[in-house]
Amino acid sequence: MSSPSTRRPRKVAVVGVALSDTGRVDDATPYALHAQAARRALADSGLDRSVVDGFGSAGLGTLAPVEVAEYLGLRPTWVDSTTVGGATWEVMAAHAADAIATGHANAVLLVYGSTARADIKAGRRTSNLSFGARGPLQFEVPYGHTLISKYAMAARRHMHQYGTTVEQLAQVAVQARANAAANPDAMFRDPITVDDVLSGPMIADPFTKLHCCIRSDGGCAVLLAAEEYVPDTAKSPVWVLGSGTAVSHTTMSEWEDFTVSPAAVSGRLAFERAGVGPADIDLAEIYDAFTYMTLVTLEDLGFCAKGEGGPFVEKGRLLRTGELPVNTDGGGLSACHPGMRGLFLLVEAVRQLRGEAGAGQVRKPDGRLPSLAVASGTGGWFCSSGTVVLGRT
Repeated sequence: MSSPSTRRPRKVAVVGVALSDTGRVDDATPYALHAQAARRALADSGLDRSVVDGFGSAGLGTLAPVEVAEYLGLRPTWVDSTTVGGATWEVMAAHAADAIATGHANAVLLVYGSTARADIKAGRRTSNLSFGARGPLQFEVPYGHTLISKYAMAARRHMHQYGTTVEQLAQVAVQARANAAANPDAMFRDPITVDDVLSGPMIADPFTKLHCCIRSDGGCAVLLAAEEYVPDTAKSPVWVLGSGTAVSHTTMSEWEDFTVSPAAVSGRLAFERAGVGPADIDLAEIYDAFTYMTLVTLEDLGFCAKGEGGPFVEKGRLLRTGELPVNTDGGGLSACHPGMRGLFLLVEAVRQLRGEAGAGQVRKPDGRLPSLAVASGTGGWFCSSGTVVLGRT
């Protein structure tokens, strides 16, 4: 037997993915959505729950992920509760892949669930304008610098510096809705136009309502496992080829350039470690809390040059049938956004690579299934980023 110092790192695959009920779910708790998604992901993998020795969860419970693991009846020996906003799940997937590759875990289950919409409708919570007023944020919150205003300020800087137009930003929402039309699980599927986006109620200049993600209920789960489990799985594996993580800032005053997100770092690392480049990617699943987030992340991942995101998105490239299909399920702008949406990006990327997206399936120009996908999550107000490259081979 080889020694630990010479043993080859194990390959890691995503072997199970699933959604819980999503959209409008008025009769379930967040714990129930976690359990539903976990059961479905395990069923999708064909593996028994006894193989799961690693668990990742965030956003629920006083002792996350201990409470959720207990609710699911799991006793993991490897856990992660990293919480960095929307990028949480790509960062957790990177951690899980590293743990499996080095033998610290064999199969890691990542689960998320939220009833963000139902809770507001029932009066169990209110909408939040900021993440709080303690620590460094105390210097911004008293002046009305809300969460959405931070994104709006960054978008305005990009518009000023590069000539990006609000019509170009609106194209991101229009194309996301067009992709959602083919997704039966999407919360909103009716077509919208650029004029529809521009004429909506103003939320934070330049963002009208349709520039912003929807609020939904829902959950999902992803099971990653070591290569030796793959022969026993029910579906073809989707391999984790490379990943990268990065953080940038908390206060806006410490953000060096409003037109550059930490995806510029996490993306570069993920592509380098995967041994591929942006030109090799068949589809991208990108966190889209706001239209500007999609545009600037496309630039930072290298799909177009800095400042050219506006012209890049306005030519229909993001459509399921476009040059670079993006957010093929409709994304957070149209499909679902229960909170920290990053795990949904991984689920959709895996389904596309497997050829399981039904009417929303992406295909190469020659009709073949896509081979490579990238999922890139963003947290906070461009404070953190996690990028994962996935492939069928």
